[in-house]
Amino acid sequence: MKKPDVIVIGGGLVGSAIAYGLSKNARVLILDEGDRAFRATRGNFGLVWVQSKGLGAPHYARWSKRSADLWADFATELKDATGVDTHHKRTGGVHLLLTEQEVAARTAMMEQLRREAGNDGYEYEMLDAAGVRGLLPNAGPRVLGASFTPYDGVANPLYTIRALHTALAARGAQYSPGHTVSLIDKESGVFVVRTDQGTFHAPKLVIAAGLGTRRLAEMVGISVPVNPQRGQVLVTERLAPGVMGGGVTFTNARQMVEGSVIIGDSQEDVGLDNRTTVPVMSNIAARAMACFPVLEKAQIVRAWGALRVMSPDGLPIYAESKTMPGAFAATCHSGVTLCAAHAREIARWIAGGERPEPTLKLVPERFDVPKTA
Repeated sequence: MKKPDVIVIGGGLVGSAIAYGLSKNARVLILDEGDRAFRATRGNFGLVWVQSKGLGAPHYARWSKRSADLWADFATELKDATGVDTHHKRTGGVHLLLTEQEVAARTAMMEQLRREAGNDGYEYEMLDAAGVRGLLPNAGPRVLGASFTPYDGVANPLYTIRALHTALAARGAQYSPGHTVSLIDKESGVFVVRTDQGTFHAPKLVIAAGLGTRRLAEMVGISVPVNPQRGQVLVTERLAPGVMGGGVTFTNARQMVEGSVIIGDSQEDVGLDNRTTVPVMSNIAARAMACFPVLEKAQIVRAWGALRVMSPDGLPIYAESKTMPGAFAATCHSGVTLCAAHAREIARWIAGGERPEPTLKLVPERFDVPKTA
């Protein structure tokens, strides 16, 4: 593509979703580092999750819910265009609780989310042990309660990225992997992006390169203070459909369409180390078995560690450069949940539309707090 309208740096879920939205009315070139990158998309658990998002930040709660509301239509659009099913389901979500302390803390958090939502509303239910077993007969005896909201669901991140790239190709967008960006500049109103494979030009630029966004955004005058947070995941052998019972989504375990169960919920600050560790995997497995004893005899066939893209407050960052207008940065740790909003509303804003109201506070300037003496 010799004359793209937009260059998107980053071909994961965030960059691809934005590129997909832009490609409706623009020529889009995606420059992706490829398998040299840390690939948060491939390590994603696949939740479209609203519950627990936005404590103390109701604008982020609204943004998460808005994207979840868009997901069904977004998934249908992708399937109609490509034949690829993202396996999106909005089942409602349950977070299981094993101690009285967990029950008390979760109850307080859910009530705060409801209170902060104000007129927007926030539906939730706290289930006691009997309520959990009425919904989930296979829940273990150690489960004392759970929180439930109707907003939550799942989507398969690998099928979603495949659907996005298939749709992008059909629209004439160009995906170019194997490009490590070394320089971004602007000359005569046009961005110049230099990589180890060549130099590219476009009047508009989007940086959505996961953990690489911090370095690249600095080149266009945007501060994106993101750091890695490791999460580990276990995968069982293929089990009978519905082995955990119930038709809802769980935070720490879910059965994939082919039958395997993926388990995980660790949050570790270990830098760029994406290895797996026995103590963390043991804790993950122990909690999963306490929640669902039926998993005790399941064989673990695979495990991985992956790095989340985390800002200091855990919320997304969306910005346009003040010194180089036309350059944008977008980053978050909820690439699946926010995928539909990125494809629809963030892409529309970058194309020249109005910025989505819930994102007005999701700017890097929120971190510019003077240090006290």
